[in-house]
Amino acid sequence: MPSPKAPDQAAAMTSTDRRPPASEKPGLSPSNRSLERGIEILRAFRPGSALLGNMELAERTGLSRSTVSRLTQTLVGAGFLQIDPRTRTYRLAPTVLSLAHAMRAGSTVLAVAAPLMRAAAQAHRINVGLAAPDRDEMVYLESIRYNPRPSLRSVVSGQRVPMELTSLGRAYLAGAAPERRKALLEHLRHVRKAQWPELGPEILAAIDAVASQGFCAAGWQPEVVAVATPISLDGSDYALNMSVSTAESAATVVARLAPLLLQLKETITRDWRSIPD
Repeated sequence: MPSPKAPDQAAAMTSTDRRPPASEKPGLSPSNRSLERGIEILRAFRPGSALLGNMELAERTGLSRSTVSRLTQTLVGAGFLQIDPRTRTYRLAPTVLSLAHAMRAGSTVLAVAAPLMRAAAQAHRINVGLAAPDRDEMVYLESIRYNPRPSLRSVVSGQRVPMELTSLGRAYLAGAAPERRKALLEHLRHVRKAQWPELGPEILAAIDAVASQGFCAAGWQPEVVAVATPISLDGSDYALNMSVSTAESAATVVARLAPLLLQLKETITRDWRSIPD
């Protein structure tokens, strides 16, 4: 199994570094282009970056400061950003949280998967997660952390993890359409140029593992072993994982978790297909 990677490897990269090239598509109308740019502004806010000024937003999005200034004023007026009066910087407004709640409440995928994930986490005292891709990252739709210590239940719904380092991301790449996978691998090779001689073979090995075994394993955080598998529901591709924090050998943990993971995938898929049209 690949050697663990420090979590701050990905955190050290800016959102501009991670943004796939040519995010603005040719031929967009001015109104659609403004909408896309406004979404880029909202994407710039991450944990640890709760307050951002126009200069920082320009650096993170690659947009000009004049464009950012115009868009932040529009987003404040629309209720998506708030101004911090002390620093004259911006933060996300509660409206954004309400959108996330509406998404979760209306997700039939979560309605089927979440109870099964919770039952598996409790029965086996493990962590279980379901994530979807967003550009070159994976976003947790559901994260059930089994740990008696609340301070260690740190992964929550909405949290992002790097696609190239995690079992979730590598499992998604294995299940993605060939054209999509090729484009993502090329982008990741570009943004991870220095690490690619090591990362590239690890990702390809994970893709091969999914093809032959149905799952892949990774350990990008110290003493955390995770296994993941791609899963397709509602016409979309996701990744399902299980993980534990342990001092046991990776091989021992993988041998224990992999059958549980594949069984959970089978159960979720079966229950999903049984939903009446």
